[in-house]
Amino acid sequence: MDRLSIILTLMTGAVITGGLVILFFTFGWYGWLPIAIGAVVGIVLSWPAGYVISRRIKRTDPQWDESRVERVESTVPKPDAPEV
Repeated sequence: MDRLSIILTLMTGAVITGGLVILFFTFGWYGWLPIAIGAVVGIVLSWPAGYVISRRIKRTDPQWDESRVERVESTVPKPDAPEV
């Protein structure tokens, strides 16, 4: 996993959760249950969404070498290693 997707996970989780809660409130569904459902869905979908957005950003960047991703030995990056 790359570091950009970790940062994007936090942002996409907030956007997904907030969007769902606003959608529920728009349809007149108020209470703690719609907020809890929005939070759970936001937590579950934030990691895949962050990863997809990260890959798309790096794929469209002309200076980024996408072939380096296959040469990574683990999914957790080392703190002192370069960006994958």
